[in-house]
Amino acid sequence: MRLPDWSWLQEQALWGMSPASVLIAAVAAMATYLLLTVLLRWGQKRAQIHEQRGSHTGAKGVIAQVLAGTSHLLILLAAVLVGLGLLDLPDRWQARMGQLWFLAVALQIGLWGSRAVTVAVDRYRVHHGATSPGQASASATLMSWGLRTLLWATVLLAILSNLGVNITAFIASLGVGGVAVALAVQNILGDLFASMAIAVDKPFEVGDFIVVGGVAGTVQKVGVKTTRIKALSGEQVVMGNTDLLKQTINNYRLMRERRIVFGFSIAQGTTPAKAEEVSRAVGEIIRAVPKVRFDRAHFKGFGASSLDYEVVYIVQDPNYNLYMDIQQQINLQLLQRLQELGVQLAVPVSRVQVAGQAASAQGDAQAQAWEVAQAAGGPAAAQT
Repeated sequence: MRLPDWSWLQEQALWGMSPASVLIAAVAAMATYLLLTVLLRWGQKRAQIHEQRGSHTGAKGVIAQVLAGTSHLLILLAAVLVGLGLLDLPDRWQARMGQLWFLAVALQIGLWGSRAVTVAVDRYRVHHGATSPGQASASATLMSWGLRTLLWATVLLAILSNLGVNITAFIASLGVGGVAVALAVQNILGDLFASMAIAVDKPFEVGDFIVVGGVAGTVQKVGVKTTRIKALSGEQVVMGNTDLLKQTINNYRLMRERRIVFGFSIAQGTTPAKAEEVSRAVGEIIRAVPKVRFDRAHFKGFGASSLDYEVVYIVQDPNYNLYMDIQQQINLQLLQRLQELGVQLAVPVSRVQVAGQAASAQGDAQAQAWEVAQAAGGPAAAQT
């Protein structure tokens, strides 16, 4: 039995290459594709396992999710390039293969980077979305857009440079154009960077009650250019982010209690004993109120027609309506206690002098002086 003659695989030529070398290259390309595909499926399976276990914070879970962004088309291109690398190609084709390798690797790095940005932004949204979903969504969109733009711009410039394109002049023209565009839209860019500052620094979040300028209300949305506030009077106030950050912002989100300072005045004719009794009475009234911590009550000083008191207490709840209810209760009980003690509240006293009466009084004084002068020695004495 004669064995088949396989010498023709080495003797015959196909495009300047032997059929045996072409067959070896094809087998190598297929093996590479299968190997890379198996590795990709393994990475995707690991990502699913970590997702089911909820271990999104582990480094393995991040790597698996990033590798899941591998392109099948680029795997095929890499497998073909591996096979072509085993063939005896002309020098000009070797240079082209090097460029294709760089193109495939650069694009795949870009895809992996884009996938990493997606994972990072999703984690940021999950971490911050519980307290401020609107602001987390806006800041996540900004971060995603900025990081992706930077990533793909770098990949594109690297590919052009590898292809022999002089990117120096291109980058310079982009810089000049960027300066021109920045000058044209500087207000918009200012609000954009202010929005990023709000997202990073967090002077306030969606749902916080803030007072800025003459506006008091709840933050509804933090956008790319503006922030929307639901005012107490009911309307929606839209403020530019740059203008908003230029002002002092009072944020009441972390407020747990209110420190209240109020004063009142009693009549100036009150005796010292009753004035002291008023201070004790104020302390007793405030200590009996629930959710209130008494601080002090002092006879502060003397007014023009009154004895002035200053009272300080702490409401252990940030609710404004509760504070007003407590203040009303204190005022009513204080009014009743003052009546029991026989102490009157101070009434402002003002003195009004009519111009006609003042002139008449001045004339009477001059007449009296004239009479005194005449008694002393006549008109000459009055002149002196």
